[in-house]
Parts: sequence; structure tokens; C-alpha cells
Amino acid sequence: MNHSFFDYRPLTGEVDTRRNGVLVAFEEGSATFYALKNAEDRGVFFITPGTKVYKGMIIGEHNRPQDLDLNICKTKQLTNMRSSTGDELVQLQSPVEMSLERALEYIGSDELVEVTPKSIRLRKMKAKKLAKR
Repeated sequence: MNHSFFDYRPLTGEVDTRRNGVLVAFEEGSATFYALKNAEDRGVFFITPGTKVYKGMIIGEHNRPQDLDLNICKTKQLTNMRSSTGDELVQLQSPVEMSLERALEYIGSDELVEVTPKSIRLRKMKAKKLAKR
């Protein structure tokens, strides 16, 4: 374990927080290369293809200030037609690795960090249901 504490000081103003929104999975399943590649221009991802995702899981940082729900489990429709440019080598940008310290610094007031022996994940808090009147 390590830390970066220097000393206690009086508060000197506002604490900087994240300015961009997050990319949130709205479907349960495995993330596909096809869906990640199509959404690559929306922001930076924290996951790789094949990662198991669930509804409400934060999968990346959006380029804009608002949150965006994505179907990251979408698969490519297969056809019998072949294209001359269909077998090009396509690569994804490398995902951002989230350590425990970085995840705790990253989350907003409506987000949680889930820590398991195999992974560190971020998720949105479940919205409270309004009582019917």
C-alpha cells in the first residue's frame, strides 16, 4: 500500500472535479469489438472487448459534459455479401486502466466504485423510484 499525503492545510478554494460525463452501458452481456469501435468517437473507454457488462455500469468517459447510455453489446449483422474492404485491420484505442485510487478520485456524487478480487468497476447509483400518488 502507498499514499501521497503530504500534510494538513486549510482549504484554499474549490476542489477540482471531473468536467465530462460518463458512458454507461444500458444492456447486460459482453462488450463487442464492433460496438466499441462504433462508439470510439464518443469518448475514452475503461473496458476491452469481451468484458462482461451490466446495466448501469460505467464503461468510459464521454467527450461532453452529460452522461450517455450506450448499447455496448451490439453485434454486427452478418450477410453472405463480401466487400473488398471488409477485411481491413482495425484497432481500438487502448482503454484507461482504473486503479482503486484513480477510481475513487474519478467518481461523481451519483456514482459508486465496486471492488472485487478480480476487478475494479464503476457504476451509476440506482435511481430511486417515486411513490405513486
